[in-house]
Amino acid sequence: MPLRRTTSLALLISTALAATAHAATVGREQDIVDLKLGQRVQVDDGTCPAGQVKEVRGARMSDKGVVRTATCVPRYGPKTK
Repeated sequence: MPLRRTTSLALLISTALAATAHAATVGREQDIVDLKLGQRVQVDDGTCPAGQVKEVRGARMSDKGVVRTATCVPRYGPKTK
């Protein structure tokens, strides 16, 4: 019985982490209002070279909230608006 409960809990946690790991895409960085620690949001604002998109991450906590970092990453899939 404890093994079944542990397995169920591990499956639930991994499902939750997989759902939060998916990066959302927005058109402007100003559209990101509540970035959480570890969250990744892709920003398609044209600032990165062709074939790449800007990825904004909640990198670390500070006194004023979550500190953001931005890097250009390869674009996967078709361009969406």
